[in-house]
Amino acid sequence: MKLNPSVTQADHLPDSAHLRPKACAQLMGVSMATFWRLAKAKKFPLHKLTERTTSVRAGDLRAFMAGKVEG
Repeated sequence: MKLNPSVTQADHLPDSAHLRPKACAQLMGVSMATFWRLAKAKKFPLHKLTERTTSVRAGDLRAFMAGKVEG
């Protein structure tokens, strides 16, 4: 599987960077269905950049993943 460049360099992204859903799912190690299930459950905020473009801020995803690992 080819990794998205934002996945391979995720540690270097600022918290304000926007990540697309596919990159988020790869970083989290989950399927796209699981990503959307978590998003629907409001585990992290989604941002609509355009009508058809959704993203998650890197800082929000890091906070979710830190909480998931710790507790």
